[in-house]
Amino acid sequence: MSPSDNSSQKTPDNKGTANNKAAANNKPTKTMKKSQMKIWFLIPLIVFAGFVVMLYMRLGQPTDIVTNTALERPVPTFELPLLSDTSRIMTNDNLPDQPFLMNIWGSWCPTCIIEHPFLMQLEERGVNLVGVNYKDDIGNALGYLNRGGDPFSMSIQDLSGQFALDLGLTGAPETFVVDGEGIIRQHIVGEINESNWQSRITPCLMLLNEADKNNVSPDATQVKEMCK
Repeated sequence: MSPSDNSSQKTPDNKGTANNKAAANNKPTKTMKKSQMKIWFLIPLIVFAGFVVMLYMRLGQPTDIVTNTALERPVPTFELPLLSDTSRIMTNDNLPDQPFLMNIWGSWCPTCIIEHPFLMQLEERGVNLVGVNYKDDIGNALGYLNRGGDPFSMSIQDLSGQFALDLGLTGAPETFVVDGEGIIRQHIVGEINESNWQSRITPCLMLLNEADKNNVSPDATQVKEMCK
């Protein structure tokens, strides 16, 4: 057999080898692409699952009533728009002159949504609530109140969040119990519910209302005991 014959016979083998190598090289690439697609598909599910777990853990925690630098001092000075009419500027002079609750809320806040029906119950019971709409879009905030009802005697718009931070906010929702002289007496971290309303907040408000009725400042020792 001539050298030319040997060369012609080897050529198909070389092509076959090259094709086999190319096919082998393509397989990992296709496999990687499929794996990447699966990962990208799973990312939103992982994020959503994480959010659900965080919300569950947050709601599972007991509501705390804390002592911090917000207590036993006046409500910080503010000049903020009225949520229902942002052309009107509210100040400390617009706050009630009787004991009230100042509730920090936002339409974006899941726990606020859970708390809201109970705030509506408090409003029906005659409890004076002042709302502080925290870092919220005004359209979303007004829509939230239109859907769920408005339990507040007024809501001020704290778009920057600075007023809430001056109050001592750690995270919405939170509520501050304020006496008739504008002094913060209690700070509730988390949602208000029937349990902490009866066991903690009502005794504090009763003491503050009694002092306000008699036109005197509440006794410091009693405040420490009843508004803890």
